[in-house]
Amino acid sequence: MSAYLFVHFKEKKTPDGEQIYFSLSRDGVVWEEVNAGQPVLWAYFGDKGVRDHTIVRNRFDGKYHIFATDLSLAYGMRGKYHHDWQEISRNGSKCLSHWESEDLVHWSEQELVKLGDDSFGCLWAPDIVFDREKEEYVLHWSSSHADNGYGPKGIFSSRTKDFHHFTVPKLLYREKENGVIDSAIYEQDGMYYMFLKHEGSPARIMELCAPHVDGPYTMVEKFDERMALLEQGQYEAPTAVPLDDGQWCLFLDYYGVPGAGQGYVPFVAPDLKSGDFVRSDQRFSFPYGFKHGTILKIGEEEYRRIRNFDFSEQ
Repeated sequence: MSAYLFVHFKEKKTPDGEQIYFSLSRDGVVWEEVNAGQPVLWAYFGDKGVRDHTIVRNRFDGKYHIFATDLSLAYGMRGKYHHDWQEISRNGSKCLSHWESEDLVHWSEQELVKLGDDSFGCLWAPDIVFDREKEEYVLHWSSSHADNGYGPKGIFSSRTKDFHHFTVPKLLYREKENGVIDSAIYEQDGMYYMFLKHEGSPARIMELCAPHVDGPYTMVEKFDERMALLEQGQYEAPTAVPLDDGQWCLFLDYYGVPGAGQGYVPFVAPDLKSGDFVRSDQRFSFPYGFKHGTILKIGEEEYRRIRNFDFSEQ
């Protein structure tokens, strides 16, 4: 049986919220905090804060990698960004923050990986999918770009096998009238499924499918019907994981209230193809509100190692 590691941040107005937090679960349903609910890693470079974390285990060498948005609202919103989200979007970091580990408890120093040139706005919300056809990892993120006048955001991607050498970024998916952000892509039975936050008309989460990582993507209609039942403009940061019973759980980050009431809520479906995700709050338990992150399936040895490790040693 698998165990699960959730890598995320916290909704706080102080700098300690925008750091790396770990939580664990044996079944993907009941979650427990790690390190007494304190950060396990800190960002000391760039904006000195990180959000929107993703984690992956490289199948080629077994090393683990965390990537995150290089952004601190606690430090930067009042001064550097003048309380203006548009200024962040246009002038924010062209780098992603990166950590590497061989065992999930001892991590490298934070590294800033510059993937965007001056034509990019801020690089938001990285995530990673393995392309089985080309045997490469696809690191993807959302950004505004000069090629459409820094208009609606799109999803851009770069390919790698070692997470140190990357191809030149290219546009993966974008719509003409509305921005799309917070991409998460998964493969099941030879098809690729992309979850997105659609920023308008309608302002809700979308699920798309394609025969290849690079597309072309089409909408999963049943998922759209399910999301139409939710209040628009209140959910973001989709992340999904297969459970041991064969079902898939999609977590959506609810931000419709201020403060600690924010965090992930679960939706369960028999598979990705159906798109039939039903909200399942009563089945799940969280120690606090997890903010934008991703889940890694791990084994019993990794679970115990993380649970018993003293992260103050980092």
